[in-house]
Amino acid sequence: MTTTVTTKGQVTIPKAVRDLLGIVPGTEVDFQRNADGSVVLTRADKKNSPASRFQRLRGHAGEGLSTEAIMALTRGEA
Repeated sequence: MTTTVTTKGQVTIPKAVRDLLGIVPGTEVDFQRNADGSVVLTRADKKNSPASRFQRLRGHAGEGLSTEAIMALTRGEA
């Protein structure tokens, strides 16, 4: 992937890279220089890999059925 540096020294991070790292507007990034001279871009707030697709789906869907209501459904009482 290739991108062009603007006169202000800015570049656009390709969408595939943003998606891979979970970079959204406001995300801080870190540039690390390796001994061989290459530069690596990482998220500053998460040094590890981004959340998996399953971790991103975790959460609470809101108020659900009570245990009693679920049991009544499984017994065919509802």
